[in-house]
Amino acid sequence: MPPGITTLAADAPELSAANTGFMLICSALVMLMTPGLAFFYGGMVRVKSTLNMLMMSFISLGIVTILWVLYGFSLAFGTDIGSVIGWSSDFVGLSGIGVTELWDGYTIPVYVFAVFQMMFAVLTPALISGALADRVKFTSWALFVALWVTVVYFPVAHWVWGAGGWLFELGVIDFAGGTAVHINAGAAALGVILVIGKRVGFKKDPMRPHSLPLVMLGAALLWFGWFGFNAGSWLGNDDGVGAVMFVNTQVATGAAVLGWLAYEKIRHGSFTTLGAASGAVAGLVAITPAGGAVSPLGAIAIGVIAGVVCAMAVGLKYRFGYDDSLDVVGVHLVGGILGSLLVGFFATGGVQSDAKGLFYGGGLEQLGKQAVGVFAVLAYSLVVSALLALVLDRTIGMRVSEDDEVSGIDQVEHAETAYDFSGAGGGSIARTTPPAPGTAAAPTNKKVDA
Repeated sequence: MPPGITTLAADAPELSAANTGFMLICSALVMLMTPGLAFFYGGMVRVKSTLNMLMMSFISLGIVTILWVLYGFSLAFGTDIGSVIGWSSDFVGLSGIGVTELWDGYTIPVYVFAVFQMMFAVLTPALISGALADRVKFTSWALFVALWVTVVYFPVAHWVWGAGGWLFELGVIDFAGGTAVHINAGAAALGVILVIGKRVGFKKDPMRPHSLPLVMLGAALLWFGWFGFNAGSWLGNDDGVGAVMFVNTQVATGAAVLGWLAYEKIRHGSFTTLGAASGAVAGLVAITPAGGAVSPLGAIAIGVIAGVVCAMAVGLKYRFGYDDSLDVVGVHLVGGILGSLLVGFFATGGVQSDAKGLFYGGGLEQLGKQAVGVFAVLAYSLVVSALLALVLDRTIGMRVSEDDEVSGIDQVEHAETAYDFSGAGGGSIARTTPPAPGTAAAPTNKKVDA
């Protein structure tokens, strides 16, 4: 995936069982990130929106998986057309791929590379959903996902990682998705919320997370799965680069947790569990593009910067009045921008490539390339995503009615609720089995004084 790795082709002409097994495990880890994201987001919303939030992530597993097989893999990683899109008829439906055919220059089968990249494609639109909590029709969301991956994600993935893609050829470093995944999703989230507007009661009603344990569980699953997301993006484990990325992923995430909590304590006076979970995600986002190019010390710096700056950025929605429900813009867009640009400062030139950042004698050249990648993806995703949302809003409608939003989107869109409180209180519920002897409800032979 990173520029220049195809030079390993002559050195790795045979299938590696070890690398193949490693990449299948990494693919499963990345798949786990989508349910992890569902729990992370699901705990952050109010009770009445929990199931809808879970479903907005889970539906991506269905829609994007099928589109990826039908044509997405071909658009993203097929033969380059004009440096902006790919296409290979053999990749359509994955029907023209041999079982033992290796991905170009690597020691893993094409099928393994395809399924690993599929999990990235599944996760990315799910990230957007956190910005739209409480107010979007599920049918409209599902259609938006299908359209968005087709006209935004698949082309951008080709720009960044596809052989011949213009950002790939420019030399933009994006190890595992700072631009293609996080900036892409964060900019899309901003574009959509500018079209659909604010939740009912934004800045007036309390909209606190209903389950911080779910948030922490989701963050833990994301952190765990992210090792596959990042370390697996080198597509093998022969030269130690994947190991460096694994270490940097842990180091930067820990540093970001500390940075976010320190800012929170100074600014608000408390260390919160939501802050710890959000700081972890901010660190994971920021190290994703940079971890293969920097040292562990650089990873610490990137993590701390991301933790502090993203903690500051989540408050911008109140200043500027855009309703980013679960801080997708503040964490994913801002974190992705930071991680991508900081490559231009902290790249050592001794890990994934010989590109050096400003602090290692490389001047401003790599920083300039990173800036081009950042703002090209940001602008494209922002504009196209807003247009898609506008078209859907003007045709089938993007939002549920105000009454439905107030009463609860779970019941309206899914005919279910996350929690059954009908048994609370206990007084009106008949016992269907006799109480066990000796329990408080069981009869005893003891004489009771009046």
